[in-house]
Order: sequence, then C-alpha cells, then structure tokens
Amino acid sequence: MSEKSEGHRPQTGDVIEVSEHRVGDTPRLGELLEVIGKPGHEHYRVLWADGSESIFYPSSDTVIRQRRPTANAK
Repeated sequence: MSEKSEGHRPQTGDVIEVSEHRVGDTPRLGELLEVIGKPGHEHYRVLWADGSESIFYPSSDTVIRQRRPTANAK
C-alpha cells in the first residue's frame, strides 16, 4: 500500500516517489497523469522524471504527495 497524505486521495498532478532499493540509488520521481482503478486498488499512469511513461502499481516503498499549488493559482 502506498503512503498518502492524511485525507488526500491521489489525483492527477500529484508527485510520486519510489524509494531507492540499493545504497547509492536515488529515489525515482514522477507525476501522476491518471488514477486508474477503484479506491483501495488504485494504480497510476505516471510520467517519470526521465521522460518515460508507465502504468505503476504502488507498493510499500511508494510515497504520493499532494501537488503544491503554483504561485499563480487563484
């Protein structure tokens, strides 16, 4: 199960981070493009920082953070 902000359901634009698996690795970062599946069984279409896109099924090493509003947001 992924870690989520209290009371926040993942949505388009949120940031996904997958922890490193070996010493020296860096976390993998991406942006949620689409939430797929029903609550409790979500998976995601993700645009990764390296420019690749994939369908991702989160696990215990996944953190999803609410996107931060931009300075120009009203």
